[in-house]
Amino acid sequence: MTSVIFRNDPLFLRNEFEVEGKWGFPIVRKQELNLNDIELISCADVSSKDTKNLHKGVHFFVDDYRFENTYNHPENALKRYGKYRFLLSPDFSLYSEMNPWRQIESVGKARWVAAKWQDAGKIVIPTISWGSARSYEYCFDAIEKHCIVAIGMIGCKRNKRDFLRGYNYMLERIEPDAIICLGDPFDEMDGNLVVVDYQKSRRVVR
Repeated sequence: MTSVIFRNDPLFLRNEFEVEGKWGFPIVRKQELNLNDIELISCADVSSKDTKNLHKGVHFFVDDYRFENTYNHPENALKRYGKYRFLLSPDFSLYSEMNPWRQIESVGKARWVAAKWQDAGKIVIPTISWGSARSYEYCFDAIEKHCIVAIGMIGCKRNKRDFLRGYNYMLERIEPDAIICLGDPFDEMDGNLVVVDYQKSRRVVR
């Protein structure tokens, strides 16, 4: 009986959302967000007692271990982050050293969490990241066209050419209405960029 219960556990199956693409990622829908005065706070800096930063969005451009709970314990994570104005979807890593199955898993986890939060009534902006060119096959999937998206510039300066190649491919695939950019963009980056200072996102006053 226990195995039957586990086999049908929604958190085991994670099949409750409409999916898209070869890998069946949950679809992240386009949502409206006023882009005037966008501010962000790191998920590592939020607090249950915080009342001064609720007008900000929460970003996940930190080490993965700090936000694994978004996937492993989604209800607890929603209680922790859901009081803020909007949420970026988690930025699970797509390191080039990872085998493709691990990168695909990272994308799937991020899409599922975003769909879960949208289903709970939250404003969720999909975070887009990519690895090598072969990751383009899946890393832009299941994002509704003309979404507002988010990207992080942390660590991208070391490989400008590859970053810009992936960025331009993202523009073609998703055609985002706007790109929330955490960190200083390259001059060559086209699109409606909304630039947010990374250091300010990590210096919060509660």
